[in-house]
Amino acid sequence: MSEVHAIKDLNTIKLMSILLSKRYGQQIADVWDVGVNVALRISDLLSIRFEDINEDKLVLRECKTGKLAHILLNQRAFEIIKRIKTTHPTHDYVFQSHRSRFVINKQPRPLSRRIVSKAFKEVGQELGIVLGTHSMRKTRGYHLYKQTNDIARVMRMLRHSSEAQTLRYIGITQQDIDADFRHLVL
Repeated sequence: MSEVHAIKDLNTIKLMSILLSKRYGQQIADVWDVGVNVALRISDLLSIRFEDINEDKLVLRECKTGKLAHILLNQRAFEIIKRIKTTHPTHDYVFQSHRSRFVINKQPRPLSRRIVSKAFKEVGQELGIVLGTHSMRKTRGYHLYKQTNDIARVMRMLRHSSEAQTLRYIGITQQDIDADFRHLVL
């Protein structure tokens, strides 16, 4: 399995959403749009229930770490989630699977990680970028780092335990560091 990347170009992030909507539907595009704004792992993102959201605050226990995540939803994520709730008022999950909606006595389930991963991979190939479900988190972390140059802040957002892990995760390369030295003239 190859390592997936962050999307470093802001226009490509928007294009990703457009292509996902055209190729796979609005629900998969919404997964991307919310995911890139909340920086959760895919298992946590897909497991968000409407009851986990109180006004503009998301609180959930992360599957992988068991840590409690408190995330203030930005305007973009909040509006998408609000639209989903308005469109599907009886859903339990923000990204609920529509596949089993006609099966009687079937418990609601979120979208599968597999379908989201497949969609991201295929659109990524179209864009010439190796993408997967972690690309949302990596993209958010990369852009926060480029905006603030505060690796500790990015570490806290991603709930990582070391700076080295975070730098490697968001794809900060020696080329990026060299460019920073070249462009920052004092």
